[in-house]
Amino acid sequence: MDIGLALPTAGPQTSPETIVKVAREAERLGYSSLWTFERLLRPLEKVVLWTGGEPAMLPEFYGSVYEPLETLSHVAAVTERIKLGTAILVAPLHVPVMLARRLATLDRFSGGRVVAGLGQGWQHIEFETANVPSARKGARTEEFIAAMRAAWGPDPVRHEGEFYRIAPSQVNPKPVQARVPVLLAANAPAAVKRAGRIADGLIPITSSAGELRGIVSTLHDAAQEAGRDPGDLMVVNQAPWPTPLTREPIGEGRPFLGGSPRQVAEDLMAARESGATEVYLAGGQGLGLDEGLQAADVDRWLGLLGEVIEAADRLGVRAP
Repeated sequence: MDIGLALPTAGPQTSPETIVKVAREAERLGYSSLWTFERLLRPLEKVVLWTGGEPAMLPEFYGSVYEPLETLSHVAAVTERIKLGTAILVAPLHVPVMLARRLATLDRFSGGRVVAGLGQGWQHIEFETANVPSARKGARTEEFIAAMRAAWGPDPVRHEGEFYRIAPSQVNPKPVQARVPVLLAANAPAAVKRAGRIADGLIPITSSAGELRGIVSTLHDAAQEAGRDPGDLMVVNQAPWPTPLTREPIGEGRPFLGGSPRQVAEDLMAARESGATEVYLAGGQGLGLDEGLQAADVDRWLGLLGEVIEAADRLGVRAP
Protein backbone atom coordinates (compact mmCIF):
# COMPACT_ATOMS: atom_id res chain seq x y z
CA MET A 1 0.00 0.00 0.00
CA ASP A 2 1.15 3.54 -0.76
CA ILE A 3 1.15 6.36 1.78
CA GLY A 4 0.47 9.91 0.64
CA LEU A 5 0.22 13.32 2.23
CA ALA A 6 -2.15 16.25 1.76
CA LEU A 7 -0.21 19.45 1.24
CA PRO A 8 -0.95 22.31 3.67
CA THR A 9 -2.59 24.50 1.03
CA ALA A 10 -5.34 26.06 3.15
CA GLY A 11 -5.49 28.50 6.02
CA PRO A 12 -4.36 32.13 6.19
CA GLN A 13 -0.92 31.32 7.58
CA THR A 14 0.34 28.83 5.01
CA SER A 15 2.65 30.02 2.25
CA PRO A 16 4.38 28.88 -0.94
CA GLU A 17 7.56 28.38 1.08
CA THR A 18 5.79 26.08 3.54
CA ILE A 19 4.13 24.11 0.75
CA VAL A 20 7.44 23.62 -1.08
CA LYS A 21 9.23 22.62 2.11
CA VAL A 22 6.60 19.99 2.91
CA ALA A 23 6.58 18.67 -0.67
CA ARG A 24 10.34 18.23 -0.81
CA GLU A 25 10.53 16.62 2.62
CA ALA A 26 7.62 14.28 1.88
CA GLU A 27 9.46 13.03 -1.20
CA ARG A 28 12.68 12.61 0.77
CA LEU A 29 10.89 10.68 3.52
CA GLY A 30 9.41 8.25 1.01
CA TYR A 31 5.80 9.37 0.74
CA SER A 32 4.23 8.27 -2.53
CA SER A 33 1.95 11.18 -3.34
CA LEU A 34 0.96 14.75 -2.57
CA TRP A 35 -2.66 15.90 -2.61
CA THR A 36 -4.45 19.22 -3.00
CA PHE A 37 -8.11 20.19 -2.91
CA GLU A 38 -10.41 22.81 -4.38
CA ARG A 39 -12.63 25.30 -2.59
CA LEU A 40 -14.15 28.07 -4.69
CA LEU A 41 -15.12 30.24 -1.73
CA ARG A 42 -16.15 30.22 1.95
CA PRO A 43 -19.70 31.53 2.34
CA LEU A 44 -20.27 33.91 5.24
CA GLU A 45 -23.49 32.11 6.08
CA LYS A 46 -24.43 28.69 7.33
CA VAL A 47 -24.63 25.91 4.75
CA VAL A 48 -25.56 22.23 4.85
CA LEU A 49 -22.27 20.34 4.83
CA TRP A 50 -21.61 17.32 2.63
CA THR A 51 -22.04 15.13 5.70
CA GLY A 52 -25.61 16.42 6.14
CA GLY A 53 -27.23 17.61 9.34
CA GLU A 54 -28.08 21.13 10.40
CA PRO A 55 -26.58 24.09 8.50
CA ALA A 56 -23.25 25.26 9.90
CA MET A 57 -20.49 27.72 9.12
CA LEU A 58 -17.53 26.32 7.21
CA PRO A 59 -14.36 26.50 9.31
CA GLU A 60 -12.25 29.64 8.84
CA PHE A 61 -9.58 27.29 7.50
CA TYR A 62 -11.44 27.32 4.16
CA GLY A 63 -11.28 31.09 3.81
CA SER A 64 -7.93 30.84 2.01
CA VAL A 65 -7.24 27.86 -0.26
CA TYR A 66 -4.45 27.79 -2.85
CA GLU A 67 -5.58 26.76 -6.33
CA PRO A 68 -4.75 23.04 -6.66
CA LEU A 69 -3.37 22.75 -10.21
CA GLU A 70 -1.26 25.89 -10.02
CA THR A 71 0.13 24.63 -6.71
CA LEU A 72 0.90 21.20 -8.13
CA SER A 73 2.59 22.73 -11.17
CA HIS A 74 4.93 24.62 -8.86
CA VAL A 75 5.49 21.51 -6.74
CA ALA A 76 6.24 19.46 -9.88
CA ALA A 77 9.20 21.74 -10.56
CA VAL A 78 10.78 21.15 -7.13
CA THR A 79 10.20 17.37 -6.90
CA GLU A 80 11.17 14.42 -9.08
CA ARG A 81 9.12 11.28 -8.53
CA ILE A 82 6.25 11.87 -6.10
CA LYS A 83 2.73 11.60 -7.56
CA LEU A 84 0.58 14.73 -7.75
CA GLY A 85 -3.09 14.29 -6.94
CA THR A 86 -6.26 16.34 -6.58
CA ALA A 87 -8.72 15.37 -3.90
CA ILE A 88 -10.75 16.82 -5.14
CA LEU A 89 -11.68 19.05 -8.08
CA VAL A 90 -15.41 19.78 -8.31
CA ALA A 91 -16.07 18.53 -11.84
CA PRO A 92 -19.32 20.40 -12.66
CA LEU A 93 -17.66 23.75 -11.91
CA HIS A 94 -15.22 23.16 -14.80
CA VAL A 95 -15.32 22.75 -18.59
CA PRO A 96 -14.23 19.21 -19.58
CA VAL A 97 -11.89 20.23 -22.43
CA MET A 98 -10.30 23.02 -20.40
CA LEU A 99 -9.70 20.83 -17.36
CA ALA A 100 -8.41 18.01 -19.59
CA ARG A 101 -5.84 20.38 -21.10
CA ARG A 102 -4.79 21.73 -17.70
CA LEU A 103 -4.29 18.23 -16.30
CA ALA A 104 -2.49 17.10 -19.46
CA THR A 105 -0.18 20.11 -19.22
CA LEU A 106 0.61 19.25 -15.60
CA ASP A 107 1.20 15.64 -16.61
CA ARG A 108 3.67 16.85 -19.26
CA PHE A 109 5.56 19.13 -16.91
CA SER A 110 5.68 16.47 -14.16
CA GLY A 111 6.69 13.58 -16.40
CA GLY A 112 3.47 11.62 -15.96
CA ARG A 113 2.75 11.97 -12.24
CA VAL A 114 -0.87 13.20 -12.24
CA VAL A 115 -3.79 11.54 -10.45
CA ALA A 116 -7.09 13.31 -11.17
CA GLY A 117 -9.47 13.10 -8.23
CA LEU A 118 -12.91 14.51 -9.03
CA GLY A 119 -16.12 15.02 -7.11
CA GLN A 120 -19.64 16.11 -7.94
CA GLY A 121 -19.69 18.93 -5.36
CA TRP A 122 -22.11 19.71 -2.57
CA GLN A 123 -22.02 23.44 -1.76
CA HIS A 124 -24.94 25.13 -3.54
CA ILE A 125 -23.40 28.60 -3.23
CA GLU A 126 -20.40 27.49 -5.28
CA PHE A 127 -22.73 26.27 -8.03
CA GLU A 128 -24.59 29.59 -7.94
CA THR A 129 -21.29 31.48 -8.17
CA ALA A 130 -20.19 29.42 -11.17
CA ASN A 131 -23.66 29.78 -12.78
CA VAL A 132 -23.90 25.99 -13.07
CA PRO A 133 -27.08 24.02 -12.23
CA SER A 134 -26.68 21.88 -9.13
CA ALA A 135 -29.39 19.42 -10.19
CA ARG A 136 -28.31 15.98 -11.44
CA LYS A 137 -24.71 16.50 -10.31
CA GLY A 138 -23.97 12.79 -10.46
CA ALA A 139 -25.08 12.36 -14.08
CA ARG A 140 -23.27 15.54 -15.08
CA THR A 141 -20.05 14.34 -13.42
CA GLU A 142 -20.30 10.95 -15.13
CA GLU A 143 -20.53 12.57 -18.55
CA PHE A 144 -17.82 15.09 -17.62
CA ILE A 145 -15.38 12.20 -17.16
CA ALA A 146 -16.32 10.72 -20.54
CA ALA A 147 -15.77 14.08 -22.25
CA MET A 148 -12.47 14.67 -20.48
CA ARG A 149 -11.18 11.24 -21.44
CA ALA A 150 -12.24 11.92 -25.03
CA ALA A 151 -10.08 15.06 -24.97
CA TRP A 152 -7.10 12.98 -23.85
CA GLY A 153 -7.64 10.52 -26.70
CA PRO A 154 -6.48 10.74 -30.30
CA ASP A 155 -7.49 13.63 -32.52
CA PRO A 156 -9.99 14.37 -33.85
CA VAL A 157 -11.63 14.57 -30.43
CA ARG A 158 -15.43 14.44 -30.42
CA HIS A 159 -18.14 14.07 -27.79
CA GLU A 160 -21.90 14.36 -28.05
CA GLY A 161 -23.86 14.11 -24.81
CA GLU A 162 -26.67 15.54 -22.74
CA PHE A 163 -24.55 18.10 -20.90
CA TYR A 164 -21.44 18.56 -23.05
CA ARG A 165 -20.59 18.65 -26.74
CA ILE A 166 -17.17 18.71 -28.38
CA ALA A 167 -17.22 19.23 -32.14
CA PRO A 168 -14.56 17.20 -34.02
CA SER A 169 -11.41 19.06 -33.00
CA GLN A 170 -7.74 18.92 -32.16
CA VAL A 171 -7.21 19.11 -28.41
CA ASN A 172 -3.64 19.19 -27.18
CA PRO A 173 -1.34 18.59 -25.40
CA LYS A 174 -2.07 14.98 -24.57
CA PRO A 175 -0.94 13.51 -21.22
CA VAL A 176 2.30 11.58 -20.87
CA GLN A 177 0.41 8.72 -19.23
CA ALA A 178 -1.48 6.41 -21.55
CA ARG A 179 -4.37 6.68 -19.06
CA VAL A 180 -4.43 9.38 -16.40
CA PRO A 181 -6.09 7.80 -13.35
CA VAL A 182 -9.47 9.42 -12.72
CA LEU A 183 -10.76 8.79 -9.21
CA LEU A 184 -14.15 9.74 -7.83
CA ALA A 185 -14.62 11.06 -4.31
CA ALA A 186 -17.57 9.22 -2.82
CA ASN A 187 -18.99 7.71 0.34
CA ALA A 188 -22.70 7.39 -0.51
CA PRO A 189 -23.56 3.98 -2.02
CA ALA A 190 -24.88 5.36 -5.33
CA ALA A 191 -21.73 7.43 -5.88
CA VAL A 192 -19.47 4.53 -4.86
CA LYS A 193 -21.25 2.31 -7.39
CA ARG A 194 -20.77 4.97 -10.06
CA ALA A 195 -17.03 4.92 -9.36
CA GLY A 196 -17.05 1.14 -9.71
CA ARG A 197 -18.69 1.44 -13.13
CA ILE A 198 -16.74 4.28 -14.73
CA ALA A 199 -13.74 5.50 -12.71
CA ASP A 200 -10.22 4.22 -12.17
CA GLY A 201 -10.78 4.25 -8.45
CA LEU A 202 -12.33 5.85 -5.40
CA ILE A 203 -11.41 8.48 -2.81
CA PRO A 204 -13.51 7.88 0.32
CA ILE A 205 -13.25 9.56 3.72
CA THR A 206 -13.79 6.97 6.41
CA SER A 207 -13.83 7.05 10.20
CA SER A 208 -12.95 3.39 10.74
CA ALA A 209 -11.48 0.36 9.02
CA GLY A 210 -14.90 -1.27 9.14
CA GLU A 211 -16.51 1.61 7.27
CA LEU A 212 -13.74 1.48 4.67
CA ARG A 213 -14.21 -2.27 4.23
CA GLY A 214 -17.91 -1.80 3.50
CA ILE A 215 -17.26 0.92 0.94
CA VAL A 216 -14.60 -1.18 -0.81
CA SER A 217 -17.02 -4.11 -0.96
CA THR A 218 -19.67 -1.91 -2.60
CA LEU A 219 -17.10 -0.58 -5.08
CA HIS A 220 -15.85 -4.03 -6.05
CA ASP A 221 -19.37 -5.45 -6.44
CA ALA A 222 -20.29 -2.59 -8.77
CA ALA A 223 -17.13 -3.10 -10.81
CA GLN A 224 -17.84 -6.80 -11.23
CA GLU A 225 -21.43 -6.10 -12.28
CA ALA A 226 -20.04 -3.75 -14.93
CA GLY A 227 -17.70 -6.44 -16.23
CA ARG A 228 -14.59 -4.81 -14.78
CA ASP A 229 -11.77 -6.28 -12.69
CA PRO A 230 -11.97 -4.84 -9.14
CA GLY A 231 -8.25 -5.47 -8.77
CA ASP A 232 -7.60 -2.74 -11.35
CA LEU A 233 -9.24 -0.04 -9.20
CA MET A 234 -7.40 2.27 -6.83
CA VAL A 235 -8.87 3.00 -3.39
CA VAL A 236 -7.21 6.10 -1.95
CA ASN A 237 -8.59 6.59 1.54
CA GLN A 238 -8.46 10.11 2.95
CA ALA A 239 -7.81 10.64 6.64
CA PRO A 240 -10.77 12.48 8.21
CA TRP A 241 -10.32 16.15 9.06
CA PRO A 242 -9.11 17.16 11.58
CA THR A 243 -6.79 14.23 12.30
CA PRO A 244 -4.16 14.94 14.95
CA LEU A 245 -0.62 13.60 14.71
CA THR A 246 0.91 13.60 18.18
CA ARG A 247 4.09 12.60 19.96
CA GLU A 248 2.27 10.64 22.67
CA PRO A 249 -0.41 8.01 22.05
CA ILE A 250 -4.04 9.12 22.23
CA GLY A 251 -6.38 7.11 24.41
CA GLU A 252 -10.15 6.89 24.33
CA GLY A 253 -11.82 8.70 21.47
CA ARG A 254 -8.82 8.56 19.14
CA PRO A 255 -9.85 9.23 15.53
CA PHE A 256 -9.05 6.77 12.77
CA LEU A 257 -5.59 7.48 11.30
CA GLY A 258 -4.78 9.88 14.11
CA GLY A 259 -2.58 9.70 17.18
CA SER A 260 1.05 8.75 17.63
CA PRO A 261 3.17 7.49 14.71
CA ARG A 262 2.73 3.91 15.95
CA GLN A 263 -1.05 4.29 16.21
CA VAL A 264 -1.26 5.82 12.74
CA ALA A 265 0.85 2.98 11.33
CA GLU A 266 -1.46 0.41 12.91
CA ASP A 267 -4.45 2.13 11.32
CA LEU A 268 -2.63 2.19 7.99
CA MET A 269 -2.22 -1.58 8.26
CA ALA A 270 -5.94 -1.92 9.05
CA ALA A 271 -6.76 0.24 6.02
CA ARG A 272 -4.63 -1.96 3.79
CA GLU A 273 -6.36 -5.06 5.10
CA SER A 274 -9.71 -3.37 4.42
CA GLY A 275 -8.88 -2.90 0.74
CA ALA A 276 -7.16 0.48 0.48
CA THR A 277 -4.40 0.71 -2.12
CA GLU A 278 -3.29 4.05 -0.67
CA VAL A 279 -4.02 6.29 2.30
CA TYR A 280 -3.15 9.93 2.38
CA LEU A 281 -2.76 11.71 5.67
CA ALA A 282 -4.23 15.11 6.47
CA GLY A 283 -1.91 17.95 5.55
CA GLY A 284 -0.75 20.11 8.43
CA GLN A 285 -3.66 19.43 10.76
CA GLY A 286 -2.74 20.23 14.32
CA LEU A 287 -0.18 22.82 13.21
CA GLY A 288 -2.38 25.81 13.93
CA LEU A 289 -2.70 26.76 10.27
CA ASP A 290 -5.63 29.00 11.14
CA GLU A 291 -4.01 30.39 14.29
CA GLY A 292 -0.53 31.41 13.21
CA LEU A 293 1.89 28.92 11.68
CA GLN A 294 5.48 28.90 12.87
CA ALA A 295 8.49 27.24 11.26
CA ALA A 296 9.02 25.10 14.36
CA ASP A 297 5.49 23.68 13.97
CA VAL A 298 6.26 22.55 10.43
CA ASP A 299 9.58 20.98 11.46
CA ARG A 300 7.93 19.16 14.36
CA TRP A 301 5.16 17.85 12.11
CA LEU A 302 7.59 16.72 9.42
CA GLY A 303 9.59 14.89 12.08
CA LEU A 304 6.46 13.01 13.15
CA LEU A 305 5.67 12.21 9.51
CA GLY A 306 9.10 10.62 9.22
CA GLU A 307 8.32 8.51 12.29
CA VAL A 308 5.02 7.41 10.69
CA ILE A 309 6.92 6.06 7.67
CA GLU A 310 9.40 4.28 9.94
CA ALA A 311 6.61 2.73 12.02
CA ALA A 312 4.70 1.72 8.88
CA ASP A 313 7.78 0.04 7.45
CA ARG A 314 8.33 -1.90 10.66
CA LEU A 315 4.78 -3.25 10.32
CA GLY A 316 5.27 -3.99 6.61
CA VAL A 317 2.50 -1.63 5.51
CA ARG A 318 4.12 -0.37 2.33
CA ALA A 319 4.79 -2.44 -0.74
CA PRO A 320 8.49 -3.30 -1.24
